[in-house]
Amino acid sequence: MLRERFPIFQQKVYINSCSKGALSTDVRAAYEHYLQDWNDKGSPWDYWVGQLEATRSAFARLIHAEADEIAVKTSVSDAVNALASSLDLSARHKIVVDDFAFPTTGQIWHAQSSRGAEIVHVAEADNNTIPIEHYEAIIDDNTLLVSLTHVCYRNGARQDIKPIVDLAHSRGALVMLDSYQALGTFPIDVQALGVDFLVGGTLKYLLGSSGLAFLYVNETHISNLYPTATGWFAQADIFAMDIHQYDPSLTARRFESGTPPNPNLYAALAGLALLEEAGIDAIEAHLIEITGAIKQGAREKGYQIVTPDLHGAMIAIKSNDVEQLVGCLAEDNIIVSSRDGNLRISAHLYNEHADIDALIDGLAKNSHLLV
Repeated sequence: MLRERFPIFQQKVYINSCSKGALSTDVRAAYEHYLQDWNDKGSPWDYWVGQLEATRSAFARLIHAEADEIAVKTSVSDAVNALASSLDLSARHKIVVDDFAFPTTGQIWHAQSSRGAEIVHVAEADNNTIPIEHYEAIIDDNTLLVSLTHVCYRNGARQDIKPIVDLAHSRGALVMLDSYQALGTFPIDVQALGVDFLVGGTLKYLLGSSGLAFLYVNETHISNLYPTATGWFAQADIFAMDIHQYDPSLTARRFESGTPPNPNLYAALAGLALLEEAGIDAIEAHLIEITGAIKQGAREKGYQIVTPDLHGAMIAIKSNDVEQLVGCLAEDNIIVSSRDGNLRISAHLYNEHADIDALIDGLAKNSHLLV
């Protein structure tokens, strides 16, 4: 599936999309396009704002939202900080964070303690899942927001989001979903899930580059939230240049801040176009097949898979020296990564069974490093 447009496969077996998507010829050309536009047009701000709006619309299509519900950000950290700055902690002050959270998310919520927030974690079970009973025991009438992780960056575990959202809403709490490790690997519909907020970025399975992310805000909340982390692109009229008042946009753009990273908009549009060309449903089916092959190959060799049955595109295998294992595989041009003592293997639309065969052979060669 579009593999020939990812030149890295001419030299390497790349199975590390949970860290960074492989570079496509399309994204490389997009950066060259930006430089050419800069050279030819000088400072075409109206055109670049058009690129920003095209990116906003592409993000909206990806998650079945409206463009006015999308704030284009530079990172998920930037997105969560903007959201956190808008929350009123006076009536409810508990923020519930699952133990699958990426560090930036947990750290930002803990930073709200200085504003009176009480941060409570939902513990992971021994089988690398978080049962809904763990949420039921913690979410209460004092809970303002539940911060959920769609797919865990450490072990690939995927959560069944809708029942948790329904539970949170039944107790009057809002829900923010971090879908960074999920976007681009299976269909996501914010309306069907019922989440209030969703964050994600282009670095991984969206096939763009670092420096661009987004925040979805359900339209019913926009007018009631006033982020204090702001900037000129968050104003109702970005070209008003008014230093005497704060006049936020009537759309989710009020969660934006300063000048957008124009080069990364080009890259994001190119990466998202690749996903649309391939089709998210087809990508999901392909990844089910490929991750199944990874699990089958690992089990046949007796390796310990720590990823639970419900998972995303990542499969994690236990190692007794994972950093050495990652290095040994890299010497054989097999690119993977590690977290939490686990080898992380994360395929995408461009991987094929030959990559998995090479991986299993590489693991067998280094079996002394596997549990």
